[in-house]
Amino acid sequence: MTRLISLVCCALGAAAVPSFAAEQYPVRPVRFVVPYAPGGGSDIVARLIGQKLGERLGTTFVIDNRPGAASMMATELVAKAPADGYTLILSDAPHAINVATYKHVNYDAVKDFAPIIIVANAPQILAAHPSFPVDTVKELLALPKTQTEKFSMGSAGQGSAGHMSYELLRMRTGLVLNHVPYKGGGAAITDLVAGQIALMFNATPPILPHLQSKRVKGLGLTAAKRNALVPAIPTFEESGVPNFVVGSWYGVLAPAGTPRHIVDLLERESRRAIELPDVQARFTALAIEPDARGPDDFRRLIESDVKRWRETAAKANLRVE
Repeated sequence: MTRLISLVCCALGAAAVPSFAAEQYPVRPVRFVVPYAPGGGSDIVARLIGQKLGERLGTTFVIDNRPGAASMMATELVAKAPADGYTLILSDAPHAINVATYKHVNYDAVKDFAPIIIVANAPQILAAHPSFPVDTVKELLALPKTQTEKFSMGSAGQGSAGHMSYELLRMRTGLVLNHVPYKGGGAAITDLVAGQIALMFNATPPILPHLQSKRVKGLGLTAAKRNALVPAIPTFEESGVPNFVVGSWYGVLAPAGTPRHIVDLLERESRRAIELPDVQARFTALAIEPDARGPDDFRRLIESDVKRWRETAAKANLRVE
């Protein structure tokens, strides 16, 4: 009997080891992939949240900048990484846009990922060079098509969030501009400041310093309400375009199949990081709105965005090679 009890205890102990080991996360550095070069909005958000997560979880979140292929190169890398919580990505709106606009995408934006948390949102802005003849979207929409179609409007590239915002606006209002796609938002902003292009659709954070220094002006925000940092810029709703809210969200994703207890831990600690006063202050200074919705809401957001952008791309006859 004593031997039987001993064997049972040993068996129970052995069975408990994998479970105990599985709970020990993280025990090594976590790779936090950013699908863009350093310095942009995604990079700033990832470094801020990654630092706080590292402090809270007692490990290092190593930022791995992997620019290329409109964020698809990094996204595919994470989709195919082990589902163990040690490879994450700070994704943004193009995560849903790319599968709607590109012919060849080697992953499923929904099925291949485990959503963790939506960190924050930033509105798109239609910005103009100070010499541009109108000051609001309402004034722009009042101009004849023969005039507006000559205005050059830059974006970060074919199928970028800025480009898709324009296509959606064109369908809603009939506004036609001369779209000029760039290989990244930085180059387009440089040309906007220099007056080489008249307009640009882009996420607000990179343009904010130029708005504050008066080197560009904002015609309209794709937000539900005005932003306190640039209170003079009206929303598209105020300019006669109802329900035109297009956010550039930032969220943390893991590969599909990542254990739920790891997802839950990362969601909980990310939420606590987002609520920290210094994180809130940093977001506010960048015209970024903290979010903190969890996995289920995040999955629904991706699904609805994929649907919206597929419909937009189909109506615009847009397909990027």
